[in-house]
Amino acid sequence: MIDGGIILKIEHIGLWVKDLEAMRAFYQTYFNVQASELYHNTKTSFRSYFLTFENGARLEIMQRDDVTYRHKGNEPLGFAHLAISLGSKQSVDNLTDVLVMEGYELLSPCRTTGDGYYESVIADPEGNRLELTV
Repeated sequence: MIDGGIILKIEHIGLWVKDLEAMRAFYQTYFNVQASELYHNTKTSFRSYFLTFENGARLEIMQRDDVTYRHKGNEPLGFAHLAISLGSKQSVDNLTDVLVMEGYELLSPCRTTGDGYYESVIADPEGNRLELTV
């Protein structure tokens, strides 16, 4: 139980990736994140970057030689998607168009969902679902 008055926030979200450099470049190019210096633990072969969004949210992309399993099928258990707010419908439309033109898979076109979100869903270079929202 957390004491009253303490404000909780998610410090960062971790994402295992196959190609660390390609994923860093993707998020830097399309989401204007600042990447930390590469962290490399030579004993475990673990490598990671912290990617910091303009509002301070952080995504840690991680790679390790022995982490190679990817669930086959529609929806694996665990994290389902990463939603990134772009601030306006026009921004969602524009970035969706750019990503599709550059070959990224459109999983769901721009639309207003039943629960009121305006969004599209794009697959990042490794197939992770990105919801682009207002």
